Amino acid sequence: MLKMTNLLETISSPDDLRAYEITKLPQIAKELRNFILGSVSSTGGHLSSNLGTVELAIALHYVFDTPYDRLIWDVGHQSYAHKVLTGRREAMSGLRQFGGISGFPKRSESEYDAFGTAHSSTSISAALGMAVAAKTKNEKRNVVAIIGDGAMSAGMAFEAMNNAGVNKKVPLIVILNDNEMSISPAVGAMNRYLVKLISGSMYAATKRGIDKVLSVAPPIREFAKRLEGHAKGMVGPATIFEEFGFDYYGPIDGHNLEILISTLQNIKVLAQTEGPQFLHIITKKGKGYSLAEQDPIAYHGPSPFNPIEGIVAKPTVKKSYTQIFGEWLCDMAQADERLIAITPAMREGSGLVDFEKRFPDRYYDVGIAEQHAVTFAAGIACEGLKPVVAIYSTFLQRGYDQLIHDVTLQNLPIVFAIDRAGMVGADGATHAGVFDIAFLRCLPNLVLMTPSNEQECRAMLTTAFQHNGPAAVRYPRGSGVGLETSGLALQAIPIGKGLVVRSIEKTSPQKKKIAFICFGPLLYAALSVAQEINATVIDMRFVKPLDEQLLLEIADSHDGLVFVEDSASKGGAGSACLEVLSDNDVHIQSLLLGLPDEYVEHGELNLLLDTYGLSQEKIKQRVLQRFL
Repeated sequence: MLKMTNLLETISSPDDLRAYEITKLPQIAKELRNFILGSVSSTGGHLSSNLGTVELAIALHYVFDTPYDRLIWDVGHQSYAHKVLTGRREAMSGLRQFGGISGFPKRSESEYDAFGTAHSSTSISAALGMAVAAKTKNEKRNVVAIIGDGAMSAGMAFEAMNNAGVNKKVPLIVILNDNEMSISPAVGAMNRYLVKLISGSMYAATKRGIDKVLSVAPPIREFAKRLEGHAKGMVGPATIFEEFGFDYYGPIDGHNLEILISTLQNIKVLAQTEGPQFLHIITKKGKGYSLAEQDPIAYHGPSPFNPIEGIVAKPTVKKSYTQIFGEWLCDMAQADERLIAITPAMREGSGLVDFEKRFPDRYYDVGIAEQHAVTFAAGIACEGLKPVVAIYSTFLQRGYDQLIHDVTLQNLPIVFAIDRAGMVGADGATHAGVFDIAFLRCLPNLVLMTPSNEQECRAMLTTAFQHNGPAAVRYPRGSGVGLETSGLALQAIPIGKGLVVRSIEKTSPQKKKIAFICFGPLLYAALSVAQEINATVIDMRFVKPLDEQLLLEIADSHDGLVFVEDSASKGGAGSACLEVLSDNDVHIQSLLLGLPDEYVEHGELNLLLDTYGLSQEKIKQRVLQRFL
């Protein structure tokens, strides 16, 4: 880890920070940036975004009376500087590790974390709620939402702003952290003076940055054009925010502490008397670390690395499930020109980079707008094309109403490629994909598949694509067992049919005949245990429709059933099997192996599997305890 100088070591709370003269803050910023680089390179985590918000975090805690004043970091993967300044500097060595601090703001972790975040675009809604509460209780508290330009593409952000605009006396401040728009180098002393003056007098600041903020929401931009009535539709970013009822200032340099602090000091006062305020700042992802500045995507969420060398690509023996999907998508698009790929702002994470290059006219990134992504796909499907929605399990939750009302109710042929299903390791509870089986299997018309390996994943994606109705394939983060998929034919499998992977050896002495009923990648842990204790193993493959015939046959020929899944047990695949057995009046000793009725915390995946009784050894122990 890079060595800190003395100033940062003296800061254990914002009170310590506020004790320093403003002239010392640039040095603190330098030390803080070096510390974050050293810390994240040791533990892994989000880097680019956090390097870009160092000055902002310092300015916010310097100006506002935190934790009495509330800071809400939208998404939250840019909050590391905030964590360091609020007494968690030493705890950063355990960032995203089991038993350590979270990579996101978490109310139970610190009084300075005013609201738990990790999904995008929630900050303004939460902040408005807190501001209304402060007004109701006659508390002179400011509430600040810090939101990125990408998160502004979500409708929820505009819904919140629309609501805020009618509450003109609430002490709400929204800071738009725009980290992709470059600033002209000709900033100068006069500009700094004008910004101070403008913010202090409530005069609308510069109208630079036309369309940048609004480009993430074209309908809003068009609305603003009509409202303003400017010739040729040229409107400043202030227009729409002022129409929402905010006083707009900016854009200003988010790395200039003098400007930031003086502007925030003025806005802090205005929020108490004039209601909602909106500050637009410009920052640079990866600021201060040249490698991250040059490639902020690569350094968005890296694993541990040497900060001197930078990220060095390691040879990989096994492809990730995300790569398997990306290859299948290109192969299927080549075979069927009806395929349309859709992602809600997760091109890299969902494996769509190659697809965009090869099929740009059939690729749509709709921004952080999961609800829109689902209904957008529904519209495409209505016209005879075949949309594939690539989405993380945790983010599909946001499009659940649309999945019900717009897709399954109309029985539309859409493929949902659900990445990050199951446990996700360091990202923790906010990103865990452990609820999808429970909330998907109850939907009529939906086919739901759980591949146990890479080849099954490819085959199931093909099955989903060829199915004339909605179908979902859920696959985990990371790699599988290493089965090769390149060059495999686009071959579908029979819907609703499971496989007998292993049968009991009849020649071996057997007290009880046990069968593992498996859904997804934990099949291989169960198979290893089954070989030790001589048990049957079934790869069910389909949660919906279940292979009821196979299940009943296995129940009839065995003394006990063990249901294994990498998802929540409540309402999960094992529960679905028990429903079938109950409906057929089958009584058999059983064991549900899945995740308990609690949120799974962050940590290394194998450690989490062991902790929750889903490692090979723990599965063996639990089975022997129950049956043998």
